[in-house]
Amino acid sequence: MELDGKVMVITGGASGIGLATAQAMAKKGAKLVLVDIERSALDKAAALFTTPVITRVCDVRDFVAMQALAVDVVKTCGAVHGVFNNAGIAVGGPIADMKHDDWRWVIDVDLWGPIHGVEAFLPYLKAQKQGGHILFTASFAGLVPNLGLGPYCAAKYGVVAIAEVLARELRDDNIGVSVLCPMRVATNIGQSQRNRQGDYGGAEVSPPVQQQGDDNRNLAGRVLDVNDVGDMVVQAVENNILYILPHDEARGAVERRFQRILKDFDYWSNQGTAR
Repeated sequence: MELDGKVMVITGGASGIGLATAQAMAKKGAKLVLVDIERSALDKAAALFTTPVITRVCDVRDFVAMQALAVDVVKTCGAVHGVFNNAGIAVGGPIADMKHDDWRWVIDVDLWGPIHGVEAFLPYLKAQKQGGHILFTASFAGLVPNLGLGPYCAAKYGVVAIAEVLARELRDDNIGVSVLCPMRVATNIGQSQRNRQGDYGGAEVSPPVQQQGDDNRNLAGRVLDVNDVGDMVVQAVENNILYILPHDEARGAVERRFQRILKDFDYWSNQGTAR
């Protein structure tokens, strides 16, 4: 997919991976619609671009709002060619310590958000018959279990599954699909609680995720520069690559997960109960 002149919508576009990807896409000539829940952050982000960008405040949890966003984008820009479902949050701690509102918040933002993005924008991508691309930010935690991130893993496993299914379903429509699965990236996801709404108990009750910096030896993987990740996202769009895997050191953990699955296949085969 050539990005020059294409209308690309990016949720969570005011910071982190969303903003870095927008900057990388701008260099390719894309027409950008940055979407975020924070107006002040959007204004600061827009000021970083030398060419005009469209900004919209929208809560990805709100399906009606996401539908209205899609209508607005198509009316304003004449078309939409891609959507990057990137907005996300996290809470930390063992599953046994998670409150019901922790689960609700993570699932509503990290899983329902991407679902709403697909529901709102995919009908336009298909109807236009111009091809396009759908992207998702998942995580290394969407490929293997990460201790202390149970709700986040549950949501991100779901996001990976959606991307994998869509990649097969949309081949004949010439619509590509990519899912980003990084380990640590230099973003502000560790301050997710700043956007935790009152209907989930507010910021003060949100269990924080661990510090993502290089000095935290409890977490695996290098801390990658967000701009390098944004460049990889653009490369995936241009070449229709499904899995965006910035950390080569994640390979071993993914392999071990499937080895565990195959080992249990062998167990049941040896019991004579597998069919």
